[in-house]
Amino acid sequence: MFTIEHEFDATVITLVDEGDDLPLVEDVTINAFEDCVTIDQIDPRTEEVVRITLSLGQVRDLAAALNLPEGSYRLERGPADGEA
Repeated sequence: MFTIEHEFDATVITLVDEGDDLPLVEDVTINAFEDCVTIDQIDPRTEEVVRITLSLGQVRDLAAALNLPEGSYRLERGPADGEA
């Protein structure tokens, strides 16, 4: 299950682990800002939020990587990606 909320400065997506597969893990909150994406999850051992920040280039690479076989890749960036 997931939710999507549009805030003033970000789109917030929350991924909720559910189902019969145990153990279930803590919710993941993804905040998509104009210049980066943050991923937050509570560490159940410490009860503290762990945050990872990705640049928009890293997000594009991640999206591409989900559909590629094992290997090493470099995506070509063009003017549409904000690079010459």
